[in-house]
Amino acid sequence: MLIASATVRIQPGTAKPGDAVLITVQGADPRHQPQGRLGGFDLDFLPYSGGWQAVLGLPVELKDGSLELSVRLVAEEAEHDIDGTLEVIPPNFRSSELKVSKKFTSPSKAQRDWSKRDQVAFDAAFGQERAERLFTTNFDWPRNDVVTAPFGDLRMFNGKKKSQHYGVDLNGATGDEAFASNDGKVVMQRECFGSGNTVILFHGLGLYTAYFHLSKFDVKEGQKVKKGQRLGLIGKTGRVTGPHLHWGAKVSGRWVDARSVLALDFD
Repeated sequence: MLIASATVRIQPGTAKPGDAVLITVQGADPRHQPQGRLGGFDLDFLPYSGGWQAVLGLPVELKDGSLELSVRLVAEEAEHDIDGTLEVIPPNFRSSELKVSKKFTSPSKAQRDWSKRDQVAFDAAFGQERAERLFTTNFDWPRNDVVTAPFGDLRMFNGKKKSQHYGVDLNGATGDEAFASNDGKVVMQRECFGSGNTVILFHGLGLYTAYFHLSKFDVKEGQKVKKGQRLGLIGKTGRVTGPHLHWGAKVSGRWVDARSVLALDFD
């Protein structure tokens, strides 16, 4: 295996804090997992179709500038390093203020306990074992509608509680459909205090998508789903000001802009 002829491709060419980044290695020895780092973050490569891929979520707090990419390829007779850079530009997150029910800014003890149980369930859902890709095509929108709130919005709730929006809100009326962005496995189907009726899909490669505030479930935990399969109906359950679909993506333990996942060409 002549690993010196191997190639490494990084997507996108320019990224923002909170974006998902895909690193694809081709022409390397399929028996030996590549090792790599991007800007100080470890890359977890998994095999795909004769090559290797790793997805990394850039932290929303990341400063703009250049991130150094280093990938080491190993074969029986040699090691080979491939280096590169990824340019990170400012995200220009928006600021907004929302009015929500007082129970969400001053929850009761019962509601705080509910939130704690939800967090345990989220940790379990996002704690899946390493797995190769469960999908064969690129990701798609869970519904075709207007984005009413982008990823990264800095929010004030009733003028007091500040948070950041770690999803993409899509317009929709109660009863409208929400679909799976790609093939995967349902690792959460649960009514949560903040996110309401919630579905989380695991897609392998350390990548998850989340669907919040549903009014009805059409899938069950443990079920395998196909891209475009209906997961449920849009609603206004949980911490919301009105019906919509909150669509999120998580990779390498970080929420990322789901729109950045759409831009990745996994093939």
